[in-house]
Amino acid sequence: MTDRFDIQLLEKAAQFLASMDPKAREKVLFNMRKAQVTNDAELLKKLTEHIWEFRTQYAGLQYRFLAFWVKRSGQRALIIATHGFSKKTQKTPSRELDHALQMRNRYLKDHG
Repeated sequence: MTDRFDIQLLEKAAQFLASMDPKAREKVLFNMRKAQVTNDAELLKKLTEHIWEFRTQYAGLQYRFLAFWVKRSGQRALIIATHGFSKKTQKTPSRELDHALQMRNRYLKDHG
């Protein structure tokens, strides 16, 4: 199967991923790769007009990486993960959504 998009982790997302338990990290990376080839809202879900989340559940915790899309002419679409966090409830905290949107705006301003 062909990847539908590329994934890039911003520094905060990469740092959170590196800090995770190795088995949880492996599951998150597996789910991100799986989301690249399948259309499954359990793995990649739209939260707002601009923010999406990669979703993984492992060992009773829910791991989330918030992300946004970037269209590139002549290339596959790119989804950029801004940061990650773990949670125990279903609802994504509004402060996490706000943070992802701020990071998206900064990225788009810096990368035109």
